[in-house]
Amino acid sequence: MGTEDAAPWSHNIHHHPLVLDAVPAGAQRALDVGCGEGLLVRRLGERVATAVGIDRDEPSIERARRAGGDGVDYVLGDVLDHPFVPGSFDLVASVATLHHMDGAEGLARMRDLVRPGGVVVVVGLARTRSPVDGAYDLGGFFLTRWLRRTRDETPNDVPMVWPPPESFGQVRCTAERVLPGVRYRRHVLFRYSLTWTKPG
Repeated sequence: MGTEDAAPWSHNIHHHPLVLDAVPAGAQRALDVGCGEGLLVRRLGERVATAVGIDRDEPSIERARRAGGDGVDYVLGDVLDHPFVPGSFDLVASVATLHHMDGAEGLARMRDLVRPGGVVVVVGLARTRSPVDGAYDLGGFFLTRWLRRTRDETPNDVPMVWPPPESFGQVRCTAERVLPGVRYRRHVLFRYSLTWTKPG
């Protein structure tokens, strides 16, 4: 058990600051796609007037609702067909969820839900296929061992899809096609990120 940091930690939580830093100035509404038990959407609720978390897993949504959160709404449903109004969010975020759906369809839906000038930010998992990916994974293995010695890891009790259907390279190609101008980054802890601002 870690002693240096009492805050919850996991590979996904580790990347929450990347999402929070992407919240545009003056943002009023944010959507967390695949919110799980709601930790990220509650943190978004501290920065915007209304934060919405949507997830298809009923037990996860029930746990999120019990945790509450000021200005946070929880929706049991599928982002692909839930009747959100297009262009109604300043930020649409997703952490470890895109590989649970068709990647192109999911990114297109997020693109459509964000307003002009708003931001889509995705942190995701993909399959290792290239030597470069292998080098990142090796670094991630050793960094994970160190972090687990210095953090209290939070158990992940949500549905999983493994292995991810697409490689990191395939995800990048899909994102560049659906979100022209997207910023793609490969991260050491087995994740990639996509950050895209919708043209105004």
